[in-house]
Amino acid sequence: MNFNFNEILTAFMVLFAVIDIIGNIPIIIDLRQKVGTINSGKAALIAGTIMVVFLFIGKNILSIIGIDVNSFAVAGSFILFFIALEMILGITLYKSEENTTLTATVFPLAFPLIAGPGSLTTLLSLRAVHQIENIIIAVLLNCLVIYLVLKTSSRIEKIIGKNGIQIIRKIFGVILLAISVKLFTSNIKELL
Repeated sequence: MNFNFNEILTAFMVLFAVIDIIGNIPIIIDLRQKVGTINSGKAALIAGTIMVVFLFIGKNILSIIGIDVNSFAVAGSFILFFIALEMILGITLYKSEENTTLTATVFPLAFPLIAGPGSLTTLLSLRAVHQIENIIIAVLLNCLVIYLVLKTSSRIEKIIGKNGIQIIRKIFGVILLAISVKLFTSNIKELL
């Protein structure tokens, strides 16, 4: 085991910014109003399971279709770049359809809101530069934060307010933008 605090912190911050659980509080509150209750523990557990499983089998899936991790990381850097633009500019580039026939705990909350395309791409991108055990710890820490935020989302909204949530989104958007540029430059060197 090669635990590295800096890698854990970096992976945690990248995933936290991509998952954007704080910025999704308005969506979570809206879901609660539509369906009643959301099982916070189950949502965090399902999202964490999806992310950890994808962390292990994602690379194998890529190799089956002939894509190396560095290429996937460069593609992932573009996705992170666009997610960051959404957060900073307050625009929506990706729209997902809501399906109210399924339970909100699993869909759309655990997947694709938490463990969606952005976070799954990010995991494989992180795997290209960090040790897997550090990424797993970062995923588990994010799941803990997700659980706490889901459990206390209405209180958080009252404390921070809508403007506070917007400020947090923009700050994490800038951080995510810088991370996407670093991810691109470090992996493009390997491809060239």
